[in-house]
Amino acid sequence: MDKSINEIIKPGLGLKVNGSLWIEADGKRFFGPGPVELLERIAETGSINEAAKAMRMSYKKAWELVSALNRHATKPVVIPKTGGEHGGGSTITEEAKELINYHKQLRQRFALFLESETDKMKS
Repeated sequence: MDKSINEIIKPGLGLKVNGSLWIEADGKRFFGPGPVELLERIAETGSINEAAKAMRMSYKKAWELVSALNRHATKPVVIPKTGGEHGGGSTITEEAKELINYHKQLRQRFALFLESETDKMKS
């Protein structure tokens, strides 16, 4: 198997290496673009419900994502507050901010990898 991809695939197709990136625990996805966006929107809105609405996601799904994140983390990443006169609210923790930052850096490294592999196909 010494043939390059360029000897197998027709030229001029505009080939590009692409992919998705997420983190799994016990073989199941639990952290990727969706949960990152949810955390960011919780930080912006102070509410799981408002974050879910902004993402066109059900509150149940958002709560499941938050629960999974909190379950997999050593410390909670989202702190829900029970409702009072003005309703509840939620805040993200420093750990959540670090997870968001880690994921952004990971995606940058992944993008460089994809670009590098695409460049190899062009040569």
